[in-house]
Amino acid sequence: MQLKALALALLAQGVAAQQMIRFGCSQLVIERLDPLVNPGSTPSPHVHQIVGGNSFNSSMDPAMHDLVRDSTCTSCTFAEDFSNYWTAVMYFKARNGTYKRVPQFANVGLRAVGGITVYYIPPYDGKTKVTAFKPGFRMLVGDAALRTSQGMQRQLCHRCYATMDDAGVPGDSSGGAPCTGGDTQSLPPKPCNGGIRTTITFPTCWDGKNLDSPDHKSHVAYPAQGSFESVGACPETHPVKLPQLMYEVMWDTRQFNDPELWPEDGSQPFYWSTNDETGFSQHGDYIFGWKDDSLQRALDARCNNAVCKELKIQSSEEAMKCTKAQTAVEDVDGWLESIPGAGMPM
Repeated sequence: MQLKALALALLAQGVAAQQMIRFGCSQLVIERLDPLVNPGSTPSPHVHQIVGGNSFNSSMDPAMHDLVRDSTCTSCTFAEDFSNYWTAVMYFKARNGTYKRVPQFANVGLRAVGGITVYYIPPYDGKTKVTAFKPGFRMLVGDAALRTSQGMQRQLCHRCYATMDDAGVPGDSSGGAPCTGGDTQSLPPKPCNGGIRTTITFPTCWDGKNLDSPDHKSHVAYPAQGSFESVGACPETHPVKLPQLMYEVMWDTRQFNDPELWPEDGSQPFYWSTNDETGFSQHGDYIFGWKDDSLQRALDARCNNAVCKELKIQSSEEAMKCTKAQTAVEDVDGWLESIPGAGMPM
């Protein structure tokens, strides 16, 4: 209990230094659907974990689909957030060649069934305003086809926790801010006794016109100089400053840390569901779905963590109840002969 209290105190201290909206979203469903990259395809090429509003489906045509109108619940802390957030999932490959999905655990200070920790971060100077995403807005960061670091976007990384006491705590022994210290773009090469955290950070400048683009990336950009953290100016082509959207996912690799389970040559045994053992294919998808102007109000008020008088909060129990059945029905959790979708074109 003392360690948990210390972890929460450190978290509060870290968030207080830079006010940000941080909250948990439990798993809505785990399946092969991707309405952004493979709209209408059932199943899509690889498995995702999806959180947020329960109107998620294979197509989500922006001309017809309204996440706020069509969702009846959300798996996220804030009851007005029906957005969908999704990432690839992680698998362990045993010596006999079979695969097992790696379970997840809730980030420090949160209660959830797996899922994603979501951040909306305002500029670090404490005064610069940002523009909330608009209805219909969607974007992608990362590339499911990458197998090298070349061409990898910024701030996509993995953190190897030495102990469970460290996991998710600001200033832990594994490093400081995300994607600093010992964090790696590739999957960690050694057993991680406290699990693996993955961080996915999105671009923060928008062209102000297009809610999406053919590659789901070109309508957003990074600061022309410096970084979001240094309050760098946006490029002229993308002048609108957005909040920094960031995901953290906690993977419970402890049951797979026995060296006898690892490949005899000592190579790391984890794969992304993109059939990638390098880690470079890590990616995240986002479709905005906040009710009315709730997100803009929260950003303007510089709400801190999951405490925000501007927003309606639901209990963790209510959020965890919001689930949906697979549409592309298949086993994604047993010991599998291959990763679902392996060999299917991206």
